[in-house]
Amino acid sequence: MSDIIIKPSKLNGEVTAPPSKSDVHRAIICAALSGGVCKVAPVALSNDIKATIGCVNALGASTNIEGDILTVDGRNLFKNKKAVLNCIESGSTLRFFVPIAAAGGIDAEFVGSGSLLKRPVGLFKEILPSAGVEVKTDGNLPLTIKGQLKSGDFSVAGNISSQYITGLLLALPLLGGDSRIILTTKLQSAGYVDMTISCMKKYGVVVDKTDYGFFIKGNQSYKPQNYITDGDWSQAAFFLAAGVVSGGVKVNGVDINSAQGDKEIVELLRRFGAEPEISDNFVRVKESTLRGIKIDAENIPDLVPILSVTASCAEGVTEIYNAERLRIKESDRLKTTAEMINSLGGDCEEKPDGLIIRGTGGFKGGFVNGSNDHRIVMSASVAALKSAGEVRISDMESINKSFPNYFEEYKKLGGVL
Repeated sequence: MSDIIIKPSKLNGEVTAPPSKSDVHRAIICAALSGGVCKVAPVALSNDIKATIGCVNALGASTNIEGDILTVDGRNLFKNKKAVLNCIESGSTLRFFVPIAAAGGIDAEFVGSGSLLKRPVGLFKEILPSAGVEVKTDGNLPLTIKGQLKSGDFSVAGNISSQYITGLLLALPLLGGDSRIILTTKLQSAGYVDMTISCMKKYGVVVDKTDYGFFIKGNQSYKPQNYITDGDWSQAAFFLAAGVVSGGVKVNGVDINSAQGDKEIVELLRRFGAEPEISDNFVRVKESTLRGIKIDAENIPDLVPILSVTASCAEGVTEIYNAERLRIKESDRLKTTAEMINSLGGDCEEKPDGLIIRGTGGFKGGFVNGSNDHRIVMSASVAALKSAGEVRISDMESINKSFPNYFEEYKKLGGVL
């Protein structure tokens, strides 16, 4: 992968948030499971979304995209009783589709590439065999399944990845009997599960939250629907942080009432000392004097890298905790975030479950190893705005995983590449 060199500057102007990758994943799957023809829009073809489209196609659906409108035809879903599902580098795609393929009685092989080959999937070996599905894996990819998933009780730890919960929630309503997901620990990243339940409801499928976890009635049917996707708060966060540390930015196309947990970025920037202006479909911020805060990252893990950059531009100390699951993302994000901050002249201390950032008011410049992690690369580009010298970042192409035109938007706002 190639490097990108960014010079210090200020970002000013307006940008529209891309479609929420998390919402698009779920909408494509629900559309396919409806067994009908549905339109999902807007859709941006990041590599992760290409992975999910490829997997519904591998299971027998067909798709077509014109502009930013994706048509999903699920009438032949599950007609293919053997399939190879290439999840590329998308952890969401992988963990969503294992239970879905099992619910369809598919003999499936799951493969991937890059960092996904290192991400754990051994939990399926613990929860699916007792429900009629043979699982073969050494804990990572490749993974194969065989057999028909049966309804029943599924005991799952809530502090590993909410993606396992989402996969089960999407699949279990298709089965003949009722099911329960019993959480053995507190659920983390609960906002992502809320997004799943919200999307399923729009397609006519209901999940009940309970004191033990979730109750899923069997014999439900997804109903064909056209679906309008949310703007992505996870991606909006980079531009909002950029506006707060250097310039002034208005991000359009975001809904503060969204089920996305990462809308918390607005309140966190307010706690740092910014004064966000919030409307029905935009947030505007301006350069502000910031102060360190304490951040519980349990439900907002994807925001940690950009929050760490923001904290470095503040006065005082910021403590981020409950973030241990970041060690099994595209990179060990606690390690790579600390390395990013420190390599640019900041002061970040890595802890087992979080980070301590001592504000330096900005950065000196230097080299950042992007670690083939889109969120590290984009966060480093925001750090470059507040640097004394230029910043060189490796693995710039990793942004294709989630936000392929990120640097185009960055340049339109005044970023100097």
